[in-house]
Amino acid sequence: MKHVMLSYQWDIQDLVKKVYDGLRAYGIRVWMDIHGGIRGDINGSMAKGVDGAAILCCFMSTKYSESKNCKKELSYADGKTGCEEVIIVPVMCEKGFKAKGWLGIITAGLLWIDFRDEANFENSVKSLAQEIMHAVGDSSDITLAPDEKQEAASKSVVKPTAEVKKNPGRAFRHKIAGKFLAETGQVKFHPASGNRSTLDLRDTPEDTSYWVEERKIDDKEITFYKNYATNGYLGYDPNGDYIYTKGQRYGAEEWKIVADETSHDGKRAVVLFANYGKKYLAIRNGKLTGVNSKNDDCIWILE
Repeated sequence: MKHVMLSYQWDIQDLVKKVYDGLRAYGIRVWMDIHGGIRGDINGSMAKGVDGAAILCCFMSTKYSESKNCKKELSYADGKTGCEEVIIVPVMCEKGFKAKGWLGIITAGLLWIDFRDEANFENSVKSLAQEIMHAVGDSSDITLAPDEKQEAASKSVVKPTAEVKKNPGRAFRHKIAGKFLAETGQVKFHPASGNRSTLDLRDTPEDTSYWVEERKIDDKEITFYKNYATNGYLGYDPNGDYIYTKGQRYGAEEWKIVADETSHDGKRAVVLFANYGKKYLAIRNGKLTGVNSKNDDCIWILE
């Protein structure tokens, strides 16, 4: 059995304890040093925590970036590959903080979860639980037994109203319009690149609303999004200003996804940037379009 490891600097221990309880209330097995994680030699215990982790959540702050122990812990996790790989999910818990240096290198291109405002703590914990379930390959490997989950829920300030499940991929719901990005299945011929399928906005998520992530091997900030139902890759044509999918991926199908720093409600708010066309994906006048600068109409919520 694997667990989710919480890596943090001790000044925010009270927050992390609440996150520990909250994730367990969602039925996720969590490792934290003060809950039996550290025994005897600190380096050996930290290594054991990382070795047993499917995912490591690093709580990013100025003091975390200055901590030698936190650096050793996260660097050790980042160095694991293959069947021993530990997925890193960053957590932002300090307003105005920007990850730089060693921490910036390790977390570059990774989507962080917002814990900057404790007033939205329940949203943040749910978002973190959703991101964990999205990232982990076998969700059953990190879930608590039903009786453990029930006991954990009774002790937590977080009271889940629904079970967090692993979806087939990312689902993008527009923050303002409330609609989901989906492929229509309608094919149009393009003289330069062959058949392309059109995109639409749907009121509810369906199979064509889910997008499977594929990372670019030589640039971890670049992501390709393949439609779960059709296997078409999401792309943006800056010349015609339209969004489409097609069967192959090249430069116009490269995207950067980053957490939206202006959103403070604890939800997984992101912006999508077309790397080739240099535009942000937005909805304006009811239409999907690419825009030069970020605004509220560029914000998508991950579901």
